[in-house]
Amino acid sequence: MRVAGRMVAEILGLLREKVVPGVTTLELDRFAEAECLKRKALPAFKGYGGFPYTICASPNEKVVHGFPDKRPLAEGEILSIDFGVLYKGFYGDAAFTAAVGRIDADTQRLLTVTEDSLQQAISAAIVGNRLSDISHAVQARVEADGFSVVRDFVGHGIGRKLHEAPQVPNFGIPGQGVRLKPGMTLAIEPMINVGVAGVKILADGWTAVTQDGKLSCHFEHTVAITENGPEILTLL
Repeated sequence: MRVAGRMVAEILGLLREKVVPGVTTLELDRFAEAECLKRKALPAFKGYGGFPYTICASPNEKVVHGFPDKRPLAEGEILSIDFGVLYKGFYGDAAFTAAVGRIDADTQRLLTVTEDSLQQAISAAIVGNRLSDISHAVQARVEADGFSVVRDFVGHGIGRKLHEAPQVPNFGIPGQGVRLKPGMTLAIEPMINVGVAGVKILADGWTAVTQDGKLSCHFEHTVAITENGPEILTLL
């Protein structure tokens, strides 16, 4: 899983550099697939449940599971990319939201708070804590800044399958759920909206967008619970 996670981190790092005005998400998708092949890894999402692409590309009001397309990205937009690999029977999974060129201060605050909530959640992923301590860390951080936690989608266990038990919500009362133990591996992924928390699914059956059309942000890491604290497997 460390190897798979490192591959995810490397490819996402390359993708982040390519998020510039004028690029299309379909170009990013093809680049990501080529990078998987270079590493003799399989794209984790392509074909999963019928999903037809290597990356989930979700600009602006799209929350998750967006289809890459041929529309050039424009200055001032934001783009969330979710991506995973399967390597020698093990999965890695991570996501980030990036600015397309220059963005305004309010949009930057959304990105900063969401990424910080992920770090707060990872800090709570320690042996002896409960699962909902992770969930509560996200909720407490983002709601303090007036943002909303998406409740329709959650994080998950990960390992030999892309999605394993337990589910990892981004909201909840602390001190609930399973006790965290060494060897657990979790995909922690806050999805945070500027406006209301609700989402709706587009006609493609996959793309989730905010109900009110306002911006959404998504960050994710695959994290191992160890005796020495949380280890982020998808960090460069």
